[in-house]
Amino acid sequence: MKLTLKIWRQKSPKDEGKFETYQLDNASQDMTFLEMLDAMNEKLISEDKDPVAFEHDCREGICGSCAMMINGKPHGPGKEITTCQLNMKAFKDGDTIMVEPWRTNSFPIIKDLVVDRSAFEKIMEAGGFIDVDVAAVPDANAYPVEKHKAEEAFDAAECIGCGACVAACKNSSAMLFVAAKVSQYALLPQGKIEGVQRAWNMLMKMDELGFGSCANTGACETECPKGISLAHIARLNREFIKAGFTKLAGEKR
Repeated sequence: MKLTLKIWRQKSPKDEGKFETYQLDNASQDMTFLEMLDAMNEKLISEDKDPVAFEHDCREGICGSCAMMINGKPHGPGKEITTCQLNMKAFKDGDTIMVEPWRTNSFPIIKDLVVDRSAFEKIMEAGGFIDVDVAAVPDANAYPVEKHKAEEAFDAAECIGCGACVAACKNSSAMLFVAAKVSQYALLPQGKIEGVQRAWNMLMKMDELGFGSCANTGACETECPKGISLAHIARLNREFIKAGFTKLAGEKR
């Protein structure tokens, strides 16, 4: 396959950056998208040019680090896949492919296609933990959980924190990410101790870090590589309202 690649190049966070055009003549439809970028970087290195910086780790759709916009879509064409799972069969010989990083102030660009997603970690630090008794391992039956609640909690826990929801949202909202992290605890007994404060703390941190409010368009669910449901945002809102009433009741005492 012969491809024309228009890739965002930016040397550092302080540089303006721009799109640069590259030609790749030896791409194969059997490659993944990241393998294609590897082949392009080998070509650039052989020409004594600076290779394109992009982030990756597991290449199995688990770590969420391969975050990039491909032809205007988070993780590129395809349903419920990450960039590393995107196969070059999705493109045709002669195609022009535009590749750029997430576009949001909360994920500042480090270099080229690499962005700083540590804002997600700060949101998790604000409330993504549970208090447990450190002693002997409890019996599995000590915490009875309804099957449908357990399954919904596991579905929420599939979130890999890639940031596609933020990139897809016109307001750069992190509501789907926060909702998934709140849901995976709110549905299980182990998460009840901090339940009142968790949603409040995480949403306050989300606002502090510059993420926008929910746009209610559903773009986040559509582009999520794990198919996290908008229903979790509804639960997050309920948890947040409960936290607000609890805080108000405490202030009136």
